[in-house]
Amino acid sequence: MTSSYETIGRPVGRAEGPAKVTGQAIFPADVNLPGTLVGKCLRSPFPYAKIVSIDPDSVTAARQVLGVHAVLTADDIPPHLVGRMLRDMPILARDVVRFAGQKVVAVAAEDDDIAEEALNLVQIEYEELEPILDPSDSIKPGAPVLHPNFTDYVGIPDGAQAYPNAAGHGQWKNGDVEQGFAEADLIFEHTFKTNHQHQAYIEPHASVVFLDNTGRVQTWVNSKMPFQVRQQLSEGIDMPTDQIRVNPTTIGGDFGGKGGFMDTHLGFWLSKTTGRPVRMAMTYIEELMAGNPRHPAVMTFKTGVKKDGTITARQAHLVYDSGGYAAFKPQRGVTYGSRCLGPYKIPHGHIDSYVVYTNQVPCGSMRAPGDPQSIFAAETQIDLIARALGIDPLEFRRKNLVQDDDASPMGHYWQNIMGLRTMDAAVKESGYVDAKPKTPGKLTGRGMAVCERHVGAGSSTVRISIDSDGVVTLYTALPDTGSGFYTVLRQILGQELGVAYDEIELENWSTDDVDFETGVGGSRVTHVAGQAVYRAAQELKRQLVTVAADSFGWPEGETGFSQGQVTAPGQTSVSLADMVSRSGGLLEADHTYDSERDEDITVFCVQIAEVDVDVETGQVQLTKFTTAHDVGAILNPLGHQSQIDGTVMQGIGYALTEDLQYDDGHVTTLSMGEYKIPTMPDMPELRTVLVQSESGGPTPYGGKSIGEQGISSVAPAIINAILDATGVSIAEIPVSSEKLLRAMEGIRAID
Repeated sequence: MTSSYETIGRPVGRAEGPAKVTGQAIFPADVNLPGTLVGKCLRSPFPYAKIVSIDPDSVTAARQVLGVHAVLTADDIPPHLVGRMLRDMPILARDVVRFAGQKVVAVAAEDDDIAEEALNLVQIEYEELEPILDPSDSIKPGAPVLHPNFTDYVGIPDGAQAYPNAAGHGQWKNGDVEQGFAEADLIFEHTFKTNHQHQAYIEPHASVVFLDNTGRVQTWVNSKMPFQVRQQLSEGIDMPTDQIRVNPTTIGGDFGGKGGFMDTHLGFWLSKTTGRPVRMAMTYIEELMAGNPRHPAVMTFKTGVKKDGTITARQAHLVYDSGGYAAFKPQRGVTYGSRCLGPYKIPHGHIDSYVVYTNQVPCGSMRAPGDPQSIFAAETQIDLIARALGIDPLEFRRKNLVQDDDASPMGHYWQNIMGLRTMDAAVKESGYVDAKPKTPGKLTGRGMAVCERHVGAGSSTVRISIDSDGVVTLYTALPDTGSGFYTVLRQILGQELGVAYDEIELENWSTDDVDFETGVGGSRVTHVAGQAVYRAAQELKRQLVTVAADSFGWPEGETGFSQGQVTAPGQTSVSLADMVSRSGGLLEADHTYDSERDEDITVFCVQIAEVDVDVETGQVQLTKFTTAHDVGAILNPLGHQSQIDGTVMQGIGYALTEDLQYDDGHVTTLSMGEYKIPTMPDMPELRTVLVQSESGGPTPYGGKSIGEQGISSVAPAIINAILDATGVSIAEIPVSSEKLLRAMEGIRAID
């Protein structure tokens, strides 16, 4: 057998790349069935209002526009509520709108211009209501109840009614926090806020839906979870799942935002009404006002410490703003913030986490959902406490960081804890303890932050085949989200069969072709799908070895695979095609891999930022950023590094530039020109350190995960660097130069 890796660990380019750059990849908006109509929506101009009436004469006039094939209001479709888990959102608003941008009327027409002409004719009378825009106000006693029929909804999580507008409530406890606070010499309490963050993918939400002539629903949708979309559509249109087919397409970026249904239900009703396929594609204006961005949050952390820096207790109260609906949240309960107390030895911990309704845009998942918010608060407070104690923030963390045989704040005992090693590697690479550079007119600071995250789990099914021409094909129902895992899966298969990774064919299954696939997200793909590929490859290898033994008498234990050949010591190699021919035909192997999340396995990340702050303008320049990761085996160094670079860039935007602004409940940043995501000129010198653990992780060859944890500690590292440079404590992100300058001027005025 091959003793060294020929494919694994090589920095190879993406096998799926050429199809994308040559235009061969098919995205949902590219699906152009005969007779396809364009679907458009008229959206609410108010964040909270009663729908008094929709003028029937204006609807009739819209229907009479040449080229219009359907105009639908809520009265034209069943009153079903939809959602990924909690079903609380109407397909079209009925009686009330709960955010500015909610869909009220839908049109299917020959083209965009005709659809817009029809929508402009529809007259709607609203009665404005006083909106709730602050999540903290949402759960105050006496707050207006935004969903008075909440208890009738399907999918209500336990504890959701702790407060009137709480869509979900979760608690995690360990020890006795009151005892821990009593043991403390000092108690610190701070409140932090974060804003929305949009996923800013290249391709907006899009779908094509067609009720075909057999009565089956055919859909093409840029969702990373086709089976969940099928289930959600089934529940919303009263049709069994076996009558719905979600067809594979390429996805132009996800970052957590494309896990749900978005416009598929409405596309179905427009298609059913017209008898034609209907394409619905959101504009960037619609994405920014009605997509499903990262939840804003208000978070209060209370931490007790002894004078020597020992943490005795920590308590977190987290309020995540779900917006007008919770339909886009992927879990039934509240999972956000469950690890937010940090990777520290804290004997007494308590986390109270809420997802609440407001009258802002409904929120959903984005990379490491819930973690960047809570870790920003947790790690920013760590620096504030350290400085108040007169202890270097590095030493404060080092004193309290969990090591082997230490329990986490929630009482977990993690395996092979790499926190200190990762921290030391980051400190060394960054020059954290070196003298800071001095630039006239600039204040220089360094800051660090630490986080840890689990490795994802789920279910994945694959098939591997080899035909009589020796062509190896991998079948999977995983959609291509652009992260490069199609290449990694090919690398695993190529390594096991001795085949060049870029010669392996890949075929996408629809939801008709396999029983279930969890889908992409949650740092699960390399682990779950990778194990499915690896184990199916082992089965296929056993079949080939059996053929070799039967045909040539080769010893099974000495038969191996190299360069598309089956080999044995002292024997002439035989091609895979020849072996398949000798087997009598096509060779295939299927494998379904199921995994539950293992709380004992964690991945550490330590990040150190260096900033220059202009004393005259408050402008922050990120000059250097060091990111250190606890990793196992790295299957594709090029793809691995691109994931790190992407998480850091998104974290920089979260901290400094990405500000989805509101005015009385209306989104005012309605273009990607106004919503400032970082670009390459904004990237500092980026230094990456990979700390490889001996025991590795659960993926094939001992890998862990890399796609999500890298974003969570970026913002607090930057904010802590600003604190180090200026003495200004930042409690709300993103931080603009204007905000920082005002704070700096406030400190000067006090001095």
